[in-house]
Amino acid sequence: MIISENLLFSHGAELQNYNSGEFIFEEGSIPKYYFQIKSGTVKLSSFLEDGKEFIHGIPFDGHCVAETYLFNNKNYAVNAIAVTDCSVIKLEKKRLIELVLKNPELILNMYSYTADRMHYRYIVSAPFSFKDPLTKLHLIMNHVKAHFGFKEKFSFLIPYTRQQLASLTGLRIETVIRTIKKMEKQNLVKIDNSKIYI
Repeated sequence: MIISENLLFSHGAELQNYNSGEFIFEEGSIPKYYFQIKSGTVKLSSFLEDGKEFIHGIPFDGHCVAETYLFNNKNYAVNAIAVTDCSVIKLEKKRLIELVLKNPELILNMYSYTADRMHYRYIVSAPFSFKDPLTKLHLIMNHVKAHFGFKEKFSFLIPYTRQQLASLTGLRIETVIRTIKKMEKQNLVKIDNSKIYI
């Protein structure tokens, strides 16, 4: 959790529920709220000209969503869409600014979170220079595993569907399915009941 829920609610935040598939905000809209996920999973994505969706990230419980937009005057360059039914804490931009000015340590919390996310972006953007889909998928899976502190082989359940992995890597779903089977044959992942463990 980036900011204490009690602190957010004491400064006027509200809890809003979103159904799976519902937009929390759309690309091009004006940032008006700080969003922190109480429960559920959200995807930050862009729709490309050919209709494909590119997923930038999949934040979940305790994460905040596109908070950097509250500190500039730019419109959102991404969509935030509920992947599952979600409960999201919303605090008006003006009230968030007042809150962080009263509690400067919150800026460090937010900056640390943003720094971690930027590190993730650097890690996952490197594979786009690789043509090999196995390298792309293996790098992303290993990074997510390390992020959650897992070290033992096959100890971590990949929290993404094959379609989400395709959207995260820019690969076709068929390529992801074939590549995961290849990774299983090479003993890089374990498939159990269609779930992927690394």
